[in-house]
Amino acid sequence: MLLQGDGVIVNTVSVAGLIGSHSMSAYAASKHAVVGLTRTAAVEYGHKGIRVNAVCPAIILTEMVERAFSYLPRLEQGALKNNPSHRLGEPREVAEAVLWLATDASSFTNGATLTVDGGLTAQ
Repeated sequence: MLLQGDGVIVNTVSVAGLIGSHSMSAYAASKHAVVGLTRTAAVEYGHKGIRVNAVCPAIILTEMVERAFSYLPRLEQGALKNNPSHRLGEPREVAEAVLWLATDASSFTNGATLTVDGGLTAQ
């Protein structure tokens, strides 16, 4: 990217990088670190034509999440209840956010954290 003078980096974080959560200190700390890395890299490399952003999804309905919910249905009920949209995200929705950040449509977006969370962090 430095040699060609442009490029885009999109880090995948989590809403845990933006908020605090009970009993998740180590996980949240690592996600907050990636948000800081994203912002710092945007400042360091923006003038060299490289944009660095992050996408921060909430709980996304993946196979891993479906497995967890099959063992602990209360988790799914809580996730749905706590999200203002009363639904979980779809993998496609995260992919579309990443794609937008990677294209020229977001050419003036640098150092941003794009939440894909159904309003969870708006509370």
